[in-house]
Amino acid sequence: MESNKKYWKGLEEYKNTPDFVENNKNEFAEPLPIEDVLNEAGLSTVTPRRDFLKALGFGLGAVTLAACQPTPVHKSIPYLIKPEEVVPGIPNYYVSSFNGQSVLVKTREGRPIKIEPNPNAGEFNCGTDAQAQASVLDLYDVSKLKAPVLKENEKATWAEIDAFVKGELNKVQASGKKIRIVSSSVNSPSTKNVVADFTTAYPNTKHIQYDAVSYTGIIKANENSFGKAVLPKYNFDKADLIVSFGADFLGTWISGEEFTSQYISNRNYKTLAKGKMSRHFQFESGMSLTGTNADTRLPIKLSEQGPALITLYNAITGSALPGGALPNNTSADKAIKLVAKELLMNKGKSLVVCGSNDVSTQILVNAINAAIGSYGTTIDLDNPCKRYSGNDAEFAELINEMNRGEVAAVFFLDSNPAYDATNAKAFTDALNKVGLKVSFSDRKDETSSLCNVIAINHNYLEAWGDANAYEGYYSVVQPTINPVFNSRQAEQSLLVWSNAPVQDYYQYVRNNWEKNILPALGKTWNELLQTGVFAANAKTAGSYSFSQSLAAVAQSIQNNSKALAKDIELQVYESIPMRDGKHANNAFLQELPDPVSKVTWDNYIALAPKFAQTLGFKEFDVVSVKGANGYTIELPVLIQPGQAVGTASIALGYGRSKVGKAGDNVGKNAFPFVTFANGTLQYATTVTLSKTGSTYELAQTQTHYSFEGRNIIREATFKEYVKDPAAGSGNHGAKHKSYDLWDKYEKPGNNWVMAIDLNACTGCGSCIVACNVENNIPVVGRDEVRRRREMHWIRIDRYYSFEEEGKKNVTEEKEIAHMENMDRVSVVHQPMLCQHCDHAPCETVCPVLATVHSSDGLNHMAYNRCVGTRYCANNCPYKVRRFNWFNYWNDSRFDNYLNNEFTQLVLNPDVTTRSRGVMEKCSMCIQRIQAGKLTAKMEKRPLKDGDIKMACQEACSANAIIFGDGNDPESEVSKALRSERTYYVLEELNVQPGVGYMTKIRNTDTVQA
Repeated sequence: MESNKKYWKGLEEYKNTPDFVENNKNEFAEPLPIEDVLNEAGLSTVTPRRDFLKALGFGLGAVTLAACQPTPVHKSIPYLIKPEEVVPGIPNYYVSSFNGQSVLVKTREGRPIKIEPNPNAGEFNCGTDAQAQASVLDLYDVSKLKAPVLKENEKATWAEIDAFVKGELNKVQASGKKIRIVSSSVNSPSTKNVVADFTTAYPNTKHIQYDAVSYTGIIKANENSFGKAVLPKYNFDKADLIVSFGADFLGTWISGEEFTSQYISNRNYKTLAKGKMSRHFQFESGMSLTGTNADTRLPIKLSEQGPALITLYNAITGSALPGGALPNNTSADKAIKLVAKELLMNKGKSLVVCGSNDVSTQILVNAINAAIGSYGTTIDLDNPCKRYSGNDAEFAELINEMNRGEVAAVFFLDSNPAYDATNAKAFTDALNKVGLKVSFSDRKDETSSLCNVIAINHNYLEAWGDANAYEGYYSVVQPTINPVFNSRQAEQSLLVWSNAPVQDYYQYVRNNWEKNILPALGKTWNELLQTGVFAANAKTAGSYSFSQSLAAVAQSIQNNSKALAKDIELQVYESIPMRDGKHANNAFLQELPDPVSKVTWDNYIALAPKFAQTLGFKEFDVVSVKGANGYTIELPVLIQPGQAVGTASIALGYGRSKVGKAGDNVGKNAFPFVTFANGTLQYATTVTLSKTGSTYELAQTQTHYSFEGRNIIREATFKEYVKDPAAGSGNHGAKHKSYDLWDKYEKPGNNWVMAIDLNACTGCGSCIVACNVENNIPVVGRDEVRRRREMHWIRIDRYYSFEEEGKKNVTEEKEIAHMENMDRVSVVHQPMLCQHCDHAPCETVCPVLATVHSSDGLNHMAYNRCVGTRYCANNCPYKVRRFNWFNYWNDSRFDNYLNNEFTQLVLNPDVTTRSRGVMEKCSMCIQRIQAGKLTAKMEKRPLKDGDIKMACQEACSANAIIFGDGNDPESEVSKALRSERTYYVLEELNVQPGVGYMTKIRNTDTVQA
């Protein structure tokens, strides 16, 4: 048989064939002449240097110009004229703000690739959450619109948009009808001024702020109690005793990262060494991130929250408010009476918080805090938080105004009520009666697709702006890249449409600062751009007394409790990864495991083991969930230890239908379960559940739960720790004799080691996303996670434990449904990554020396040697190695996630993107280690402790991860590892890991007077 193959003697012969020329024409493209490059940029060879830099924008090079094109550029562009502040291979950093939090943005050759906390942020330098870490991916999202839209014309120009909107606004002004700007909470001083200027030009305008997850209840309660309609500044660091009723303050409640930093400051290894530790009680229905970290957690039904607060108030004040009985929960009743005694013993050093958005409930909480002297110490009403200022009643009235035909124009800024409003259908029906509908969304989302104009807004990394997250605390937003698509800042659009004298938003922001803010701070604009934040002197926090009658409040709480107790009580809540769903198209967040359930890529209905058994449901059974308003969705069941019996929980932020390839139709929308009552949104309701007969496997990253009898998690009580700092660590007594198969490694220079404080780690997962972004770790999607093929280099293992016959034991999840006491579980989070063992078992079995040991204590991977035998993964007792099953960055099957020409711009050029068939694992951010060494060498100085920080370490708001040189006895990591609490996981195997853990300490012992 004649072969169809063609043969060549060598490449010289082959390169002249038509096939080679066609297949490789882009690989060997001739560089463009510099004249062509300049012409593409609108410049010439005689362009002055200043104009050239201005055209490039903020020192961005030719790579950025390529990134801003709508399609990939297959040309080699010479970097002959380089902006002076850009050095190839050296990162640039810009200060900016994300959701009011001051950050540093790392750029490489004009591409933002990483978010870090701003060290200049003072008391608000508290790490970054998962949303901030993942936000850099949103910049390159291909699901965004490439140009503004005018009546379905996606090729509209900004001139056409401006002419149309101005014309319509003039008609509206002449008609005398209303104009409404609907936004989420705005704390930007400059944005507020823009809205005020727009209102001056169009006097019928009103700015309505609403938040998908509302805090109106707290704001209205403070207005009622103290005449101050503010969201307080909470000081958890000043609280020796914290009592929370359903407030996930370490997770999603108001400002989780900031509260985490404060909370851990009273519980970390430094504070424990001084013999001090705060005490934390958590009463809640669903297992929250905060609940997993509490010293004492008690599950209560949603209908029991109000009576529990009444009981607490009565016990503290000696009052006799009616409705405080908890007849079906004796454990909670006893605990509340104990809490009351301890609150009185800690007057002025205690804090009570509640996650309810009900005004009456929050008024009662105010009365409790006033009685224990919290105002002026742990609660500050005079330097309030400005992150949330939405008004639920105003948004409800907007729907009525639109239905009456009074509104002729609506502008949507950072809001999507067609998705997240409590009654989205009522809203969309009313919106149809409005003539001019303008959205500043960056995509055709659920609301903007109903608008006749989409004036696409910049990503925050492309924008100018500012933020005022707390009274007197200001931060700046500045662009780090030219706009990737043909977008325009929303504020600038409003300035253009109102014919403002200053329409360039950069100049507008600068004018506002130089006129209204900087003089009071005694600073200059250039100083602001260097530091990113400025804070005025804080006002003295005043103490406030409570003197109002609570009779009506108690009656309202009783009525709400009775209404909830009629059926299965449902709590809808924000999950750590998805929050309110604005970033649902971010694949890093979709694949971030929920800290408690470890579920990715879906939401679910969580039920207590005993309750699910009573209802006849098994895990992964799909059930129909029908709300009191008739809204029905189908969701899989997740058996959740710690869930209060008689209750269920569903996460918000899922079920998006028009967000993008990654986020569309992931999970189900739970916002319609939210109700509007007594002027605020309510996140507790009732539902009925019924079987559908089908099952659905959730994608979980932690599916093997057994300890195999090993002493991996080590715990002790604070009382035991005070008596013996080594309590629970296993460091007492003689160690069993060990035998070495390896010679001892000499580490003459550095010895890179890590310490992890289990008392500080809350399990939030920001370190996971930070590691993903820093190290180019791919997203694999739901199906691959189901196959146990997630690629995370660091994971956070979650372990349940429960009290059995006076002894605490760790359980296997498979047995949870059969245990009668699983409603009283406690949880420990343990970050697990490559341990960089001195006697690494992976190194001895690799047949190709792909994994080797370095002279500074690290276990290295040489990817080009690895042939994928997976012997190392089999031999690793910590199971921290990941086999790369696919070329995730270049495989059409993963196009919904990160595999396209734009999202690949987020890749860190200092880290190789791995190909199929190799093993991956934590490298201890070797690129950061080398960069730190090089910087010290260039500055002709020794390497200092703190010069090098891991990506996970820098993101952590709790400082739970400490990295450094073990050869330096004065380094922070050396001091941490000398703690009596330090132990090494599986140290009995004598693999000599380089990561030490500190025992989990819980303050569960009653404080004596």
